Amino acid sequence: MPLLLALNVLVQVLFVAHACRSGAPRYWVLVIVALPIVGCLAYVALEVLPRVWEAPAARRAVRRVARALDPDRGLRAKVAELERCGSIDNRMALAEECVAAGMPADAAALYRSCLAGAYENDPHLRLGLARALVEQGDWTQAAEVVRRLRADHPCHRANEVRLLHARVLEGGGDSAAALEEYRGLVPAFVGLEARCRYGLALERLGRADEARALFDEAATQAARTPSPVETELRWARLARERAAR
Repeated sequence: MPLLLALNVLVQVLFVAHACRSGAPRYWVLVIVALPIVGCLAYVALEVLPRVWEAPAARRAVRRVARALDPDRGLRAKVAELERCGSIDNRMALAEECVAAGMPADAAALYRSCLAGAYENDPHLRLGLARALVEQGDWTQAAEVVRRLRADHPCHRANEVRLLHARVLEGGGDSAAALEEYRGLVPAFVGLEARCRYGLALERLGRADEARALFDEAATQAARTPSPVETELRWARLARERAAR
């Protein structure tokens, strides 16, 4: 009995300390002290678990599990929304989901369906179309869309457009120009993608040491300033894997 009592007191002290440090309402201290077992269970259920759920890492984990169990859920939801209302916003949303789902040709068709009338030269739509064409590997069409986007809207998300231009150059076989574009873009680009794509391009040309140096830099940057964005997490993982080779 003395051991159980001491253990009970220790648990209460730990829970009270957690409540004080976490900024939970002060009444939880009274609840934990007055109702040792029930109070601790209630504190976990009503205070600890909801905060864990709200944490970014927990939300990302839940999204990963949801995608693993039902990978097409987001796509079906966007299709249903478009069937209810064929607005440009809904078509754009479905196009973005198609790109994420590895269906760039469908995304390009959706973006093209939006580029009419008042939206014919919309920079957001043209950037989406350019991205879909690049993912599709349609380098000729992608080059034309990127060229027009840079000419008509030079300030619209310029670094993202420049990255697409580098990928178009690389995909079209102009490796030297692509490397030059990547090299100039890396210092200005926010995030890891430009650096990693530059490294991948060097790898494909057999310049493994230069590529590894870039991946080392990207991995260091990811460790120094971690990002909760899922795409950045993927590039960080790729950088670590390539740097370790």
